[in-house]
Amino acid sequence: MLSMIFGDPAVWSSLLGILVMVVMGAYFIYMFIHNSSPDEHK
Repeated sequence: MLSMIFGDPAVWSSLLGILVMVVMGAYFIYMFIHNSSPDEHK
């Protein structure tokens, strides 16, 4: 059953899309926190 589910290309494309969205969200959160902190490094 599980091998049939993970053998489906639609499942892998959905997981890849979810992974891309999570990575983009984490990147934008990191950039927002990084850019909103006061400039202590300059």
